[in-house]
Amino acid sequence: NNMNYGIKMKELREKENVTQQSIADYMGISRTSYKQFENQYDIIPIKRLNQFCNFFDISIDYVFSLSNDLSYNVINRDISLDISSKRLKEFRKENNFTQQKLADSLNISRSVILYHENKRTVLGTPFLYSLCKKYQISADYLLGKTDSPKYLK
Repeated sequence: NNMNYGIKMKELREKENVTQQSIADYMGISRTSYKQFENQYDIIPIKRLNQFCNFFDISIDYVFSLSNDLSYNVINRDISLDISSKRLKEFRKENNFTQQKLADSLNISRSVILYHENKRTVLGTPFLYSLCKKYQISADYLLGKTDSPKYLK
């Protein structure tokens, strides 16, 4: 699935004239690790993507190229496992999806959804991106960072 967040990350960093080292220091990781995320050699974990977005005060939806809105009214700078698991389940039920039906629609294992809804794991970046892109739902909303917008476009 065509996640192009690395391009946005690099554009933002260069536009703001910030070094990779500065962001890596903020995230508590090595510059090499940060560079791997920016070049998309490694998939950036949601926790790290959230740190990047907090550094620049921008939305995850913007970095995912799901929205042209640079930022939203943020209610939580941190990702809430409680809120995100609840919102994923609400989204699923609103759309009359079983866990299996949603998993099949995104070509993932049902356990990914089960573990998240049971608050055992945070959403993985590829799953979150695929879900948001396919169903036009806000990543920032699902993760509990904002209450609005819920749906994009």
